[in-house]
Amino acid sequence: MPGGCDYKNDPTDVRGLSAEKGNGFMIQMISVFDLKDTESLEDFTRIYTRFIADLKSAQLIESAGPIGVRVSDTPMDTDAARGQQFATLITFKDRTQMDASYAYISQRRAPGTANHIDMNARIANGMFTCWAGLWPE
Repeated sequence: MPGGCDYKNDPTDVRGLSAEKGNGFMIQMISVFDLKDTESLEDFTRIYTRFIADLKSAQLIESAGPIGVRVSDTPMDTDAARGQQFATLITFKDRTQMDASYAYISQRRAPGTANHIDMNARIANGMFTCWAGLWPE
């Protein structure tokens, strides 16, 4: 397209990516949270590990990172609005897989759902966001 960008034919241009669609792009869910005062990181890590294993075996996630502990004493951490101390990153191969994962958890199927419920009972100040990557499948 002379004098402009034909973003509909350019899979790397975000203007062509609908938040409602997202298929054809990997999606990452970033979860930030604190643990309740009565909870230990060791117990939470054990439950998180089981939860991720359940979702992987059911092919409901592509991958997941470890639990991250915030490093806020650096100029690279500029988020003054939120003070959560922990984060996780889960990657879905596409919107279809992400929606299937949500449906699975929403239907309260064990064992994955039992671990999800157990995790949620242990966290405080949870915030969850999903981001479609700019790389095509």
